[in-house]
Amino acid sequence: MADGPVMKSLEKDGGIVIRDDWPGYCLDLFTYPERYSGDLECVYIPHGVIMDRTERLARNIMDDLGDHDIVVLCVLKGGFQFCADLVECIKALNRNSNKSLPMRVDFIRLKSYLNDQSTPDLHIVGAEDLSVLSGKNVLVVEAIVDTGKTMKALLSHVEAFKPKMIKVAGLLVKRVPNGSGCQPDYVGFEIPNRFVVGYALDYNEYFRDLNHICVISESGKQKYKV
Repeated sequence: MADGPVMKSLEKDGGIVIRDDWPGYCLDLFTYPERYSGDLECVYIPHGVIMDRTERLARNIMDDLGDHDIVVLCVLKGGFQFCADLVECIKALNRNSNKSLPMRVDFIRLKSYLNDQSTPDLHIVGAEDLSVLSGKNVLVVEAIVDTGKTMKALLSHVEAFKPKMIKVAGLLVKRVPNGSGCQPDYVGFEIPNRFVVGYALDYNEYFRDLNHICVISESGKQKYKV
């Protein structure tokens, strides 16, 4: 629909594109923790839509990588919910498909944000354990990619361990100026340059417990600023 919030990308996994002028859904239509009253502008992507798109990504990953053993590398903390749901969808397909995608899951933690700004310092926790990736097919699962600089640095680090193949699944890709062009192979949604929280995405460790992806309000930013 011309007046709807989204349009489908032409690429297979380019993601569902959310327009710059999409205002989101009214908060009154959804449930969320009362303690966040006044801290949010809108529900940007409802939980059910996230789950439907995650299932589609799982099917695409199965089509591409089925019958290959893979190591799923979950990027913490923001990626844990997306990774958990994506893995569950792949497991369900393994039970009901003529293809199989044997998996093991490992974790790495990145920290590059302070308040709502990305910092030039990328801290990688768990990097010393990545020798397990040597010679393996790796699926990096990340919640959000904006400038792409963090993802580019992570992939460079992972490549040093000589995996057989690397694919990236990103739930969200932001349209930002001066991006590095580092795009995931599988994209859930392409969104405008707005700071979003929920579904394990945080603002200074708050809002991870929201089911929906929401836009934080300016008062919410000030309330939880460090």
